[in-house]
Amino acid sequence: MPSTIAQQFMDALQEIEKTRTVDAIVQLFSDDATLARLSHVGDYQGSDGADRFWREYLGTFKSLETTFHSVIEDGEQVTLEWESRGELLNGDPLHYCGVSLFSVADDKVTSFRTYYDSASFLPKGSRQS
Repeated sequence: MPSTIAQQFMDALQEIEKTRTVDAIVQLFSDDATLARLSHVGDYQGSDGADRFWREYLGTFKSLETTFHSVIEDGEQVTLEWESRGELLNGDPLHYCGVSLFSVADDKVTSFRTYYDSASFLPKGSRQS
């Protein structure tokens, strides 16, 4: 069974995908958290950075639903393997998989990194099969 923070994160992500509001997930991050993803150069910092990170992420999709396949925890480190399906803003269907890693201290996420195939986000006609 996942730890409280891992379960809270998974629940919050699925909630923001449905509600399109990021508050549920932003509150899990510490005031000095760093967040990073492949499609953006540099880190997002603190609560404001977490808010911007998740708003930008959601802003890519018309709809999205994530399923978690694996949770690995080692002390204050969490690794989540997931799969997401949905629709891009232009109406193209989307299916991609990835891994997210985060560090936890005092029941808050202090460092978050996510890795996925960003080619999935290209317009349908420009993707290679």
